[in-house]
Amino acid sequence: MKFYSKKPNKVGGGSKTNKNGLSFEGRTNLIQSLDNNKNISIVDTNKIYYSGKYVGYYCEKHSFYNLFLQKNNIDWKSLISKKYLPDGVLVNELNKTVYVVEKKFQESSGSVDEKLQTCDFKKKIYTRLIEKTGYKTEYYYLWNDWFLRDEYDDVKKYIKSVGCKYFIDEIDFNELGIN
Repeated sequence: MKFYSKKPNKVGGGSKTNKNGLSFEGRTNLIQSLDNNKNISIVDTNKIYYSGKYVGYYCEKHSFYNLFLQKNNIDWKSLISKKYLPDGVLVNELNKTVYVVEKKFQESSGSVDEKLQTCDFKKKIYTRLIEKTGYKTEYYYLWNDWFLRDEYDDVKKYIKSVGCKYFIDEIDFNELGIN
């Protein structure tokens, strides 16, 4: 299964698809990728059903604050000093987990390199925001294959050591509690 690009992918792509996960290509659109799976239905633009069973919903950026935090009566301003805008959030109602997915696409070394080391901080911020709801927090990176390079080995070890995860090109549905 492939994410659909919001912008054209200048570095190619592939015909490889994965029916059990979300794949990455350039700038991604998670909800379209989910909707392409024959076992998944999207209702009202963001509600996710797997084999007819309600899983949860998807939101991005400001809608995380509007849909999840407001629904749970969380005043983010009383908990954090700045509004952090996640690329994508899957709220899984079945396993009571909020999956924050940050998408990073690189064609050369640059500013993204430094951003990768902020996962511990960001996971703590999102955990602080949702902890009173009873949900767990998972913080994931979804990267293109640029990050397979050896120069990222140290940061990959760090990401794992602080309880975050990274994925290259795709995230298996099991990692999102969809099965």
